[in-house]
Amino acid sequence: MKPTEILFYVLTAITLLSASFVVTARNPIHSVLALILTFFTLSGHYILLNAQFLAAVNIIVYAGAIMVLFLFVIMFLNLKKEDEESKTTITKLAAVVVGGVILVVMVAVFRVSTMATYNPATYSEKVGLVENLGMVLYKDYLLPFELASVLLLVAMVGAVMLGKRESGDRHY
Repeated sequence: MKPTEILFYVLTAITLLSASFVVTARNPIHSVLALILTFFTLSGHYILLNAQFLAAVNIIVYAGAIMVLFLFVIMFLNLKKEDEESKTTITKLAAVVVGGVILVVMVAVFRVSTMATYNPATYSEKVGLVENLGMVLYKDYLLPFELASVLLLVAMVGAVMLGKRESGDRHY
């Protein structure tokens, strides 16, 4: 077995274990920390796929900014032990039903989908690099890219306007 295959299987095992810990952890802080580990191992998979830019963006955006946001929200919620015990049987049953429906949909989608195969003759080592991503974004997907930038700008302006205090408002 090649060293990259061994690394792939090790990263896969760690990813599956940490992702299952995200779902099963009782403490939300432990769940978020396991999710950070999952994002780092997924970035390792991206590096193995020669997508260094995607790996860096995954670490910066998801493992960095989004997880800090999750941690702040969890800390501000001030979760108590009584909240966990107040979940009724109906709530737990609804969660199992929704999870089962999602599982059935995923299995149905994977049964009819086809996997792309690896062809060494047409493989290019520049597949996951930033240059190709830029060419695709600015040639094939220019309009959706620009619309997404306008949408983000409008959301930013809206957040500033909602967060702006009026001169007569009290500060809490």
